[in-house]
Amino acid sequence: MKREIKYNKLDGRGKNEEFKDCVLTALKEIAEGEGLWVIKEFEPFPLYELMEKRGFDKWVEKVSDMEYHVWFFPKEDVESIEMNKHLSLDNARIKKMLDIKLKVFRKELSPEDAKALVNETFEKVTPEEFAFGEQHMLSYGITDDIMVEGMDDIIDVFRDVMVSNELNLPKGHPIQTYADEATALELLVLQIENQLKRKFIKNEWLELYEKLNEINTHFSRKQNQLFSALERKGFDRPSTVMWTFDNKVRDAIKEAYLLLSEDKDNEFLTAQANVIHLVRDILEKERDILYPTSLKLLSDDEFAEMRKSDDEIGYCLIDVPPAFTTANQNEGDKKTENNDLLSDLAGVLAKHGLGAMTQKNQVLDVSMGKLTLEQINLIFKHLQIDLSYVDENEIVKFYSDTQHRVFPRSAGVIGRKVQNCHPRESVDTVEAIIEAFRKGEQDKAEFWLEMGDKFIYIIYNAVRDEDGNFRGVLEMMQDATHIRSLTGSQKLLTWDNGKESSSEPNMEDTVVRNEEFGVNKNTIIAPLLKKYPFLKAFLIDLNPKFKQLNNPVVFNTMGNIATLEMIAKRGELDVDELIAKIVGEIKKQQ
Repeated sequence: MKREIKYNKLDGRGKNEEFKDCVLTALKEIAEGEGLWVIKEFEPFPLYELMEKRGFDKWVEKVSDMEYHVWFFPKEDVESIEMNKHLSLDNARIKKMLDIKLKVFRKELSPEDAKALVNETFEKVTPEEFAFGEQHMLSYGITDDIMVEGMDDIIDVFRDVMVSNELNLPKGHPIQTYADEATALELLVLQIENQLKRKFIKNEWLELYEKLNEINTHFSRKQNQLFSALERKGFDRPSTVMWTFDNKVRDAIKEAYLLLSEDKDNEFLTAQANVIHLVRDILEKERDILYPTSLKLLSDDEFAEMRKSDDEIGYCLIDVPPAFTTANQNEGDKKTENNDLLSDLAGVLAKHGLGAMTQKNQVLDVSMGKLTLEQINLIFKHLQIDLSYVDENEIVKFYSDTQHRVFPRSAGVIGRKVQNCHPRESVDTVEAIIEAFRKGEQDKAEFWLEMGDKFIYIIYNAVRDEDGNFRGVLEMMQDATHIRSLTGSQKLLTWDNGKESSSEPNMEDTVVRNEEFGVNKNTIIAPLLKKYPFLKAFLIDLNPKFKQLNNPVVFNTMGNIATLEMIAKRGELDVDELIAKIVGEIKKQQ
């Protein structure tokens, strides 16, 4: 990718003997920091060495067999990269490493020859030195696609000299938590390998894949929490390159699970080699590069702040870890977290000269009515939909703190470029929406998708002020599964505890449903388990798919939404049969 600078254009088509002189003349005319854009009917290889010696790097685009465009731009100094400000690196060593990496990516040096050169040049290379090289690649025209394609070769080139140290971190430290999850995943992969040697039993494989699917929680916390913290230190390559590797793992697991569900046993078993390889590969990349580099770039205070939001997303195959705090944290600090609308609004009001309005009961004039900051926050918190707001500068500024969240969010997303909140493959769509909204070409974009038994509806609205100026994007997301299933009319007032009105809505006239103990297909699982706690263990024993009831994050998110009908579908059971079993267990326990 070429650097975004001013380029002087030189069309050299038809110029042969005088072409070099034209280039030299053009170089004299460009100002410091500018570049040269050359167009030729063939790739101008002879120019490359000349421009390299003059401190220029290049980006090449083949338009056709008879038209090549080459952008030459000044090399970016290693010292100028933001990430370098947070590390103590030997820039001379870094430049040697960069030169070898670039030659491999450009296929000017084979991985085998590069490995020999690395082993001859370096006694050891630290993870942060290696990671810094990744960050610098974009300045040399090495795109994300090229990075993803060649990253395994690059890692192998440096494998013999890469330093690996034990973490030695306390329980609760976010990096130790990632490492603990990785250990649990590695043990699970061993179980999968052992299962391949045994007789095929579908239910056993289903149970293993229920566990393996939890790797998505590991990825989600990493992408929302750790990546956003690293971006603030100038290290944004994990947000694009590693996210792509995460998606490869996720897709492989999803595809294998689909084969298992469709009883394509042989194809499913054949797919296991790829799943095992990809899981181990991503865990290795995390352990060798991501974890140690994160420890170098981020302070304990930053990790302690990160830990506060980790629970909201959840954990993979491990229990909820203990809290992680530091001595520098002020226990008396009453400041709310980034996702608390109270502090956000108070800050905005203060900027507009309305004083330090931090009193939660102070009444404010809103567009239609009068509300306190506390009431505003409570309204957002109790919405049955997810809201997210990205401002006109494409920065995530707010999301609603609701229990009905469709996808996990954490405070780390606040202040992040919206492009970094999405996998690389969907960034083009995000940018297309923003651009159409910004130009005034569109005001709305809607999507819907089916996720298992869920039907998710997503709509993006352009946010404009009274003068029509673009002020950002509002995303609204809702699990519309229940709404989609509704038919006819419901005029009786029905409660989650099984009580309903006998006629038109009337709070004074209720009767108890005929179902025993008020259990029916619309009964919500959380109140039911609160009333009959022994049912949790009973349901988990009944079906392995109900093990998510033990996940506090999943249960807190879905427990007040999921009905017994939804639970039955999850467990592939008949809802009436499930209700009968639950009623039977209640009778047994009483």
